[in-house]
Amino acid sequence: MEANNIGITEKVSASKKLQRADAADLLAKASKMTVSKGKKVQQFDGGKKSTDEAVTAMLGATGNLRAPAIVSGKTLLIGFNEEAFQQALK
Repeated sequence: MEANNIGITEKVSASKKLQRADAADLLAKASKMTVSKGKKVQQFDGGKKSTDEAVTAMLGATGNLRAPAIVSGKTLLIGFNEEAFQQALK
C-alpha cells in the first residue's frame, strides 16, 4: 500500500473471522467488486445488482472472507492480483 501512496483508514484483525453475512454487507455497499484468486480475476456488480455467486467468490475454502479485502470508495477488492490492484486504484 505504501508503494502506491495509499493510506489505510481501518484495519480489521485477521483473528476476526468475517463470514458470508459480513461479505454480503460489504458487497451491498459497493458499486463494483474485483475478486482475485491467483491469476484468475473476476468482476462483479455490487449494491442491488449483487448476486449469490459474487458473495461466494468473496469467500475462501473455510467460508471466511478472503484476504486482503479492500474498500476504495465504492470499489471492493478481494484477494490479491497486482494488475487488478493497479487498475482499480488509479
